[in-house]
Amino acid sequence: MGDGDYHPLPGDAESVAEPPTQAQSGATTTTISTRKRPRLASLDAFRGLSIALMIFVDYAGSILPAVTHSAWNGLRLADYVMPFFLFIAGVSLALVYKRIPNKKEATQKAVLRALELVFLGILLQGGYLHGLNDLTYGVDLRKIRWFGILQRIAIGYIIAAACEIWLSPSDIARGSEIRLHKKYYFHWGAILLLCGTYLGLLYGLYVPDWQFKVEKSSGSTISNATFVLETVNCGIRGDVGPACNSAGFIDRSILGIDHLYKKPVYRNLKECQKSESAPSWCLAPFDPEGILGSLMAAVCCIIGLQYGHVLNHFKEHRDRLLKMLWLSFPILVLGLLLAFLGIPLNKSLYTTSYTLVTTATAGFSFCIMYLVVDVYRQRWMSFVFEWMGRHSLSIFILIPSNIAIIIIEGFYWKLPKNNIVHWIVSIAKHN
Repeated sequence: MGDGDYHPLPGDAESVAEPPTQAQSGATTTTISTRKRPRLASLDAFRGLSIALMIFVDYAGSILPAVTHSAWNGLRLADYVMPFFLFIAGVSLALVYKRIPNKKEATQKAVLRALELVFLGILLQGGYLHGLNDLTYGVDLRKIRWFGILQRIAIGYIIAAACEIWLSPSDIARGSEIRLHKKYYFHWGAILLLCGTYLGLLYGLYVPDWQFKVEKSSGSTISNATFVLETVNCGIRGDVGPACNSAGFIDRSILGIDHLYKKPVYRNLKECQKSESAPSWCLAPFDPEGILGSLMAAVCCIIGLQYGHVLNHFKEHRDRLLKMLWLSFPILVLGLLLAFLGIPLNKSLYTTSYTLVTTATAGFSFCIMYLVVDVYRQRWMSFVFEWMGRHSLSIFILIPSNIAIIIIEGFYWKLPKNNIVHWIVSIAKHN
């Protein structure tokens, strides 16, 4: 799966017509990608900035807790990374599927690309690779994690692709002075349907009491380990706390509790830091990339589509920027209003308010990148991010997924602990 293929994380080889001063006027395209136009440099740069942001918060989080994920409600720097990628996937889709001569073929390709991301996500985050300081691999299929970052992007990608392929009008002339939100009303209808379904399940689904096993080691070997059955008392609906929310209930019911993320971020909550009096649910698995939140991830992608439509249908920089800003402001206001009305900004649940606020932030950030890179052409400020954006899938595999470090650790002297990574960590601790 190379970086030149059509994948939402590395970029779907997106291109866009240049403004009249630099474009070839009258050019037409008869297939999805047979005639390539210049890539949109600002989108590559924005993707590269997002992958750089992911690397920064992953490795700096232990030193600077303020940049890592919020323990539950609230927004921190790390909480913007996933919405940025989903937004970029949506923009890329609109640029790639500007013209679709064969909808069935385009759908098949989109499904295959999504499945590739799902497979790669399971391989990287499903437990097959055991991580740092452990020169082993393999996973018990009874405990494999099915959902993760790439799987969530794949879900948002395929739903947004279906909207773009099957629900887009075919009679819009490029550059015409139109109200895109009216022409793409089926897209906005899909957004309302997904949001309504999400809110109905989040606040309307009854969550009963549930149980999970906690391992209590009684010896030095796995065979001596014992398990204690813990009970979480719920019997409620509409709860948006860590213990009794419907997102966790859906994942436990469909995926199984053994297939969820074992170290949820809510363990950083103050009540979970009390070793003796901490609630039992602090030790329970919970997947922040679970099923219910993936509905809102698709919403983020579909909103991203609308920014891609602006790039497709308007040629002038000024028109593009004004239209994208016009999209961003009401989305941000609506997200903040929902937060004020009581729907928390929560990345783990991927709440509606969180989705709207972070997607609008992605829109504003992209406008700034577009202004700097494509309007003022200050490429010296972004060439590193552009390179990272064009190779972001490879970078994601090697660095945020720790594959590069795991490979380096595999070369040691006499004992596994005698490797370069271990030495560097030891030196850093002593200093």
